[in-house]
Amino acid sequence: MTAVVRTRGLSRHYGDVTAVDDVSIEFEQNRIHGLLGRNGAGKTTLMSLLTGQEFASAGTIEVFGQSPVENADVLSHVSFIRESQRYPEDFQVRHVLATAPRFLPHWDQEFADRLVEEFRLPVKRRIKKLSRGQLSAVGVIVGLAGRAPLTFFDEPYLGLDAVARQLFYDRLLEDYSEHPRTIVLSTHLIDEVANLLEHVVVIDDGRIIVDEDAETLRGSATTVVGPRTAVDAFVGTREVLGREGIGGLASVTVAGLDADERRDAAAAGLELAPVSLQQLVVRLTGTSEKEFEKSA
Repeated sequence: MTAVVRTRGLSRHYGDVTAVDDVSIEFEQNRIHGLLGRNGAGKTTLMSLLTGQEFASAGTIEVFGQSPVENADVLSHVSFIRESQRYPEDFQVRHVLATAPRFLPHWDQEFADRLVEEFRLPVKRRIKKLSRGQLSAVGVIVGLAGRAPLTFFDEPYLGLDAVARQLFYDRLLEDYSEHPRTIVLSTHLIDEVANLLEHVVVIDDGRIIVDEDAETLRGSATTVVGPRTAVDAFVGTREVLGREGIGGLASVTVAGLDADERRDAAAAGLELAPVSLQQLVVRLTGTSEKEFEKSA
């Protein structure tokens, strides 16, 4: 497949702080990519680099085969909906939606109108009077109705309730199916979007620690549960991604198990449990589930 985004050795430094560290990745055309990691891991900085809003300290970036920096031809095909999206405060919602088509040539007004109704957005209310959820809904509508060939969503759901978040996921998948494009979705609510993702990149402390097809990643780890001595004997020298225990019981997450190993575990009286995508990311980044959610 064609790579819409390609980086090689990409780094971004702020003084002594390295926000993005030697990143080499590709985002293939017409797929939904998840960019996952803790708060401060480098997700937003990486997206800012890819959309020409930041300058690289080292390395190269190609978006549609060109550098995105100050490149109007490239940026006219890119949409970046940020968690901290800013609009002129004196604008009303309708002004934002009227201005968006000037920058997004693939804009679908009928789709935008439908989304406004579904999100129950007050189009004549000033931006500065919107609730956090309503402001997020504005960004979601711009990102979806814009239908940019390359669309970035950076934590787009903040302030949206569960019903509105599900509406976003449903409309994203429906419209993507009818109008394929490359979507990069950054979120910490991983379990909510896991079924949408086709490719997963996990960034931690500025470095890429996972770059894998989502389907492959979903089956890449298993949790082994049982008496501590039996679990330790079974695990042996296998790669351990996470370990927890209470008293004489242990729960250990290991990388991959084949059919024979699963039979051996059953014979030893051990329980095997699948690992969700969110649990896997939590273990790979060395945090507990609560710490991960709090950090994000």
